[in-house]
Amino acid sequence: MSSTSYQLEFEAPLRELDEQIAAIEASDDQSADARDELRAARKALLDKTREIYDHLDEWQTVRVARHPDRPMFTDYIDLVCDEFVELHGDKFFGDDRALRTGFAKIDEFKIMIVGHHKGKTLKERNECFFGCAHPEGYRKAIQKMKKAAKYGLPIVCLIDTPGAYPGIGAEERGQAQVIAESMLEMSRLETPIICIVIGEGGSGGALGIGVGDRVAVLEFAYYSVISPEGCAGILWKSHDYAENAARALKLTSKHLERLGAIDDVIEEPTGGAHRDHYQMAARLKMYLVKTLRELSELPTGQLLAERYEKFRRIGMFLEEAEP
Repeated sequence: MSSTSYQLEFEAPLRELDEQIAAIEASDDQSADARDELRAARKALLDKTREIYDHLDEWQTVRVARHPDRPMFTDYIDLVCDEFVELHGDKFFGDDRALRTGFAKIDEFKIMIVGHHKGKTLKERNECFFGCAHPEGYRKAIQKMKKAAKYGLPIVCLIDTPGAYPGIGAEERGQAQVIAESMLEMSRLETPIICIVIGEGGSGGALGIGVGDRVAVLEFAYYSVISPEGCAGILWKSHDYAENAARALKLTSKHLERLGAIDDVIEEPTGGAHRDHYQMAARLKMYLVKTLRELSELPTGQLLAERYEKFRRIGMFLEEAEP
């Protein structure tokens, strides 16, 4: 477990332990007492981190999902994929940098990978619109996914967006329609599709690449019909109530699994993915390889039928008459 350059307010108890460990490691003292002190400090840090993260509320989970040190699409490309060749443009308007696509290889599987990218530096974030894709991004994604189906390549979608870009230009170019078309096309593509929420999964921006045979969420990611701030703005007319909205939306992995909205929860390293990129990438790769093997064995007809039934079941419930 490694420390990060940025810490959330509820992680304050960890800061002192991080500093204590750094001071011991920087000293020249190689005595047995120093080693024992370092070992005790590391154990205390691990125990405290586990205690905090085992009791996160909904709003704290949203904050973790947005952590600036959390691994992004490009990090997983580097750590999970053996090869990657990016594909650009929608052949209509432009190349949206918030939604990336390309051919990739993971172990023995050649795949098409699609994912949101928020950017790391301020310049890159402005180019990526902080992960909020425009219509051309979804058109690009549809085109590349169709290409994957044509050549029999499975599709992996990594979702990390607060929502589709809400600007006037995006609406003029058909934002809502293109998201609906993307969902329609994904529902009938004759190839395995795996969708994983790696950070934020907000609104139609997430759903636009969220229709698959398996939908998974990282342990401290969130997946919701709207961002907490957007919900608070509509219901309470103020973003100050975002914490209340997060609690009402039931957007954490625990809620989603209990509601049947997702198939799997991928466990994160102690303290969240931002504390150990390599371990998180290893767990993500293990899940992808296992799921790709399972889905590749299913006949196409069965794959499509189960995908259809899976999404038809979401939101269904039974009411029993009172005795």
